[in-house]
Amino acid sequence: MKRSIKHSQIEGEIFAPPSKSLMQRMTAAALLTEGTTTEIRNPSFSADCLASLDVVKKLGAEVSRYKNRVVIKGGLSPSVRELSCGESGLCMRMFAPIASLCPDELTLNGEGSLRSRPMDMLVMPLKDLSVRCTTHNGHQPITVHGPLKGGRAEVDGSISSQFLTGLLMALPRAEGDSEIHVENLTSRPYIDLTLKVLESCGIHIPHDNYDRFSIKGNQTYHPRGFTVEGDWSGAAFLLVAAAVGGDLALKGLDVQSPQPDRKILEVLKDCGASVRLTRDVVVVQKRELRAFDFDITDSPDLVPPLAVLACSCLGTSRLRGTDRLQYKESDRTSALQQELSRMGIVLRIIDGNMEIQGGDIHGGVAQSHADHRIAMAMAVLAINATQPITVEGTECVNKSYPAFFEDLASIGGKVDE
Repeated sequence: MKRSIKHSQIEGEIFAPPSKSLMQRMTAAALLTEGTTTEIRNPSFSADCLASLDVVKKLGAEVSRYKNRVVIKGGLSPSVRELSCGESGLCMRMFAPIASLCPDELTLNGEGSLRSRPMDMLVMPLKDLSVRCTTHNGHQPITVHGPLKGGRAEVDGSISSQFLTGLLMALPRAEGDSEIHVENLTSRPYIDLTLKVLESCGIHIPHDNYDRFSIKGNQTYHPRGFTVEGDWSGAAFLLVAAAVGGDLALKGLDVQSPQPDRKILEVLKDCGASVRLTRDVVVVQKRELRAFDFDITDSPDLVPPLAVLACSCLGTSRLRGTDRLQYKESDRTSALQQELSRMGIVLRIIDGNMEIQGGDIHGGVAQSHADHRIAMAMAVLAINATQPITVEGTECVNKSYPAFFEDLASIGGKVDE
C-alpha cells in the first residue's frame, strides 16, 4: 500500500496510541500469574502485541479480547511446540527465557526482518541457567529446552536489552536464585520499564547500577489490573509533526514515565519548539527551529522522528551513537540516508554519528524499507515539503501504530491513498 502526503497545517487534539512496549511486558506478566486473571485496559492491538498475545495463549494462558480491554488467565502449559513471534524482536527475545520455564522443547520463529536480527546473545546465558538453546547461525528460529533453573549468567546488552527483560521476568519463577551480570547495557530505561511492571506484580529485583541483578527464585506473581499508558515512541512522530507544522495537544502521555522516548520533549525544547505540559496533555507549537545535538544510546527509536525534525532546523543537527541502528527492522542509518537524500536533505555518517543539515525538503517517492518507523518518518517529513511525498509500503505501520495515518489526517495531515 502507498500513501501520498502533501504540505500540511497541523492543528487539533488527539490521544497518543497505547504503548506496545508496556503492553507486551504486561502480557508476559499476566501469563506468569499462575491460575489467576489479569485485566489489561487500553490495550494495543498492533501487530507486535497481537503476536505476544498469540504466544501467551499457546504457552497456556486463556486470552479474551474486547474492544478496550484484554483479559488473561495465566498458566504455563504449552499447547504447541512452535511459537510465532511475527516480526517482533521483543516478543522473541523476551519469551525465549519465559518459554524455557517449561520442561518441553519449544521453538520460537518469526518472519520478515526478524529473520536477520541477531539472537546469538541468548545461547550461553540460557545454557548457564540449565537450558539447552540453539539458533540458526545466530538467528531465529530459536529452540529452547528447559526447565530454566537458577544460577549465574553473563549477558551482553550491547545490541539490545530485550533478552535481559525476558530473564528478569522468567527467573523469579525458576526454582533457584540467580545472579545476572550485564555488560555494555544499552536502552537502560527499557529495563526500568520492565522493573516497573515487575514491581507492580510484587516481584522485587535489586541491582547494582544495572551491572548485577540478584533474583530470588520461587517468587509469585500477584494478580492486578494494568492500564497501558500512551506510547512515547509513536507519539514522537505526532509531536514532531506539530513542531514543524502547527499546533497539537496530545493526550494520554505520562510525563513521568520511564519510557526512554519521553526524551523527545528535551529535544523539542532544545531546538526551539514551544512545549507545554499540563497533567497528561502535551502541547507542542511550531516556532523557528535551530539545530540540536542528542545522544540516542538509550532512545534508538527516536532517530527517525528526530532525523525528520532536523530537516526543518536551521543548521546541522547531530545524533550521536547511531551505529546500533543496523539491527532494527531495517538498517535505519542507511534507510534514512537514502530516503532523505532523495528529498534533497544532506545526511552524513561520521564516526558512528549522524549529521543532518536542515534545508528545503523536496517531494518525490519514498520507500518504507518495510520499517514502520521509516514509513511514519517520511510521512511527517512531507508536512514541510515543497511537493507531495508518496510513501510506498505503508502497511508496515501496523507493527506498532495501525491508526497512524488516520490519526495524522485527523490533525490536519493531507493524506491520500
